[in-house]
Amino acid sequence: MKEMIRTATCGDLQEKHLGTEVVLNGWVHRQRDHGGIKFIDLRDRYGITQVVVEPDSAAALLKTAAELRFEYCIAVKGLVRNRPKEMVNPQMPTGAIEVKVTDLVILSRSQVLPFMIEEKTPAKEDLRLKYRYLDLRSLSMQKNLFLRHQVAFAAREYLVNQGFYEIETPTFIKSTPEGARDFLVPCRLLPGKFYALPQSPQLYKQLLMVAGFDKYFQLAHCFRDEDARGDRQPEHTQIDMEMSFVSREDVFNVVEGLMRHIFKKALGRELEVPFERIAYDTAMDLYGTDKPDLRFELTLKDFNNPAAQSDFQVFKKIVEQNGAVKALVAPGCGHYSRKMIEDLEETAKTYGAKGLAWIKVTEQGLEGGVSKFFTEQSRSIIKHLSAKPGDLILLVGDTRKTACTALGAVRSKLGADLGLIKKHEFKFVWIIDFPLFEWNAEENKWDPAHHMFSMPQEQYLDSLEKDPGSVKGDLYDLVCNGVELASGSIRIHDPELQKRIFSIVGFSLEEAEIRFGFLLEAFKYGPPPHGGIAPGLDRLVMLLAREDTIREVIAFPKNTVGASPMDDCPSPVNQEQLKELHLKLIPPKED
Repeated sequence: MKEMIRTATCGDLQEKHLGTEVVLNGWVHRQRDHGGIKFIDLRDRYGITQVVVEPDSAAALLKTAAELRFEYCIAVKGLVRNRPKEMVNPQMPTGAIEVKVTDLVILSRSQVLPFMIEEKTPAKEDLRLKYRYLDLRSLSMQKNLFLRHQVAFAAREYLVNQGFYEIETPTFIKSTPEGARDFLVPCRLLPGKFYALPQSPQLYKQLLMVAGFDKYFQLAHCFRDEDARGDRQPEHTQIDMEMSFVSREDVFNVVEGLMRHIFKKALGRELEVPFERIAYDTAMDLYGTDKPDLRFELTLKDFNNPAAQSDFQVFKKIVEQNGAVKALVAPGCGHYSRKMIEDLEETAKTYGAKGLAWIKVTEQGLEGGVSKFFTEQSRSIIKHLSAKPGDLILLVGDTRKTACTALGAVRSKLGADLGLIKKHEFKFVWIIDFPLFEWNAEENKWDPAHHMFSMPQEQYLDSLEKDPGSVKGDLYDLVCNGVELASGSIRIHDPELQKRIFSIVGFSLEEAEIRFGFLLEAFKYGPPPHGGIAPGLDRLVMLLAREDTIREVIAFPKNTVGASPMDDCPSPVNQEQLKELHLKLIPPKED
């Protein structure tokens, strides 16, 4: 078999190799029989080469060739020659040549496939995940994982050249509150005690700053026990970084340089920097979300004044109670039927709205829906909203947050439905000036909007306790095409300020000592000012690959309920294992 080890890949061969004897190894992708001449498309991860078994070949070779089926793994030896002119395929890198087979060996056979290996696997997702090793042979998955490799390599290359050290932090850590449920791992040697898998390396990277490693990064594997979505998995990877002696501007410069380098290396595309910046409050007012998709220009507008001056009592009452009425003009949608408007209303209701009011704009003014309540204001409303005949005005009244969020969801749906999104663009934006705290109505307390170690902006330091709701943090998110790619902040390094934050969010010093004592102890020994951020590798590759879910850019992802159909994970363990860990299972209560 030594003489059948490959000397070239299935993507290598060009006309310059004519007359060369080569050995190719790969899988039978397709085969055709034309008048006794057998054409085989041989595939590996580098490409496809057409190999030809001619009818005058040795009997043993013809017999072996006749056995071939889809996805048999084979080795062929032969001479590189030109394809006949009528068979040249300019779409293939190897489309001008073929290999005349002189020897063929079946390395292994394949059973009947559960689905065909196409450019993109056509099977349902759970079947693809059950046979993921076959799905990964498809061209789309091969491209996506190569792209992921390029992005990871480019990230390391850029950050190392910027003076960062790649340092690994532990996978088994102490359970600390970070926003999602921890995955817990029982410790056999210390019965009753548990490790947690890290939701992020947050505390450890801050400790590295205390240790004097002023530029740290790692491609960190993170674990969060939360419901799966298209852009969320129980385990994910982030390009985690932290820096000492920096301001927000320094962090932005590093990340913008990183994105430029990744896009150049992976896509050959130049990004314009600096990225746009929008304050959180402005993003919510204009787009109804802190993750705005700026590839289309629809914006929300305030409608409180027309509402307050109208005869529509529902909206008047909302304004009187310090709520908000927001408007969105849907261009050219004046023809929408009641059913089409109801579909938009369902989207708004999903995000908390009680309903979706509407008005159609015509040459004569405002018609339909709630237009009868705004007759006297029709001209000023049309001017205020820059509406045109044929447009549809959509209105939501509620608390400001609900009105903005619900109508923002309608905006996103319209952008897709109307084809307004410029799909080949990448629109980056920094969202800044986030609230440091958010009110938890259920528990009647303030919660940290990000985490408890985020620095308040300097102008609020004297008034933290007086009005927590007005405090802006030195927090920032990087958003691209409506996807949150990264989240970060400048951190608190002053122990006294940290105690004040704990107090505001109702976190006792005793509890803080239990959960974070090792970090608080470290902060007694000259901690530097520091800040960081963590772009999500999976989401970034998803955007670059123009996929809709991160499952398409992860080799072995979980499905939408956090399970792996391929290896039946998670799965039960035997009683002996449980006994070793001093654990006993409590059966779930029946509904």
